[in-house]
Amino acid sequence: MSLTPSHRSRIELLIELVLVAIVMTGSKALFDQVDWRFAGPFSMGCTITTIALISYFRKESWANLGFRKLRHWWSGPLILPQALLGVIVIIGIGAGAAYLGDALGAWNVDETPEGVEARWGNVEGNLPVYLMWLAIIWTSAAFGEEIFFRGYLIDRVGRFLPNARWASFIAILIPALIFGAVHAYYQGFRGFVVTGLIGLALGALYLANKRNLWPNILAHGAVDTLGFTAMYLDLDI
Repeated sequence: MSLTPSHRSRIELLIELVLVAIVMTGSKALFDQVDWRFAGPFSMGCTITTIALISYFRKESWANLGFRKLRHWWSGPLILPQALLGVIVIIGIGAGAAYLGDALGAWNVDETPEGVEARWGNVEGNLPVYLMWLAIIWTSAAFGEEIFFRGYLIDRVGRFLPNARWASFIAILIPALIFGAVHAYYQGFRGFVVTGLIGLALGALYLANKRNLWPNILAHGAVDTLGFTAMYLDLDI
């Protein structure tokens, strides 16, 4: 029995996703043995490199990953208010989910997860460490995570799905669940839920912005910068 082009492309896509998953989990497990605090950024770097190589050999445009050409002169300036909306949405959903979980007794917002303290406890008042993490969040988190979880995964998951009304929701739901899961190793169950909901919102914004990744990148980087600046200055926010 011969495979139709549709079935063949799905099999190739599945092999690609398995390869990317192996690179991501394998590189993280490897660097965990060196310094677990930087295993995530190291793994993300390896993953994005793999995706870039796949795109190069397949002659795929980076527009498929969210770096689309701006069609109109006003599209560029529009990125800033779109990013600002993203900042508001991320902070609103993150804070709302955190305090709702606290009200339901799932966790205590006044307690910092042990993994967060162990990873970033030395940021306060330490300018070199603060600047180092700012560089990491703008490269690994803002660029890397948005390329992978929004640009790449939403595109790839969407290719598996039929043309149905629910397909777009599933295409952002699955990456959001993975986004939450990869943050749970140091943030715990609270991190999985809160980060997963933020990932769902970022996926929805990505589609609402016609798959333009720049507003997401700017919003993600800005929110993380605010968080690290608050840690550096020891602000209770």
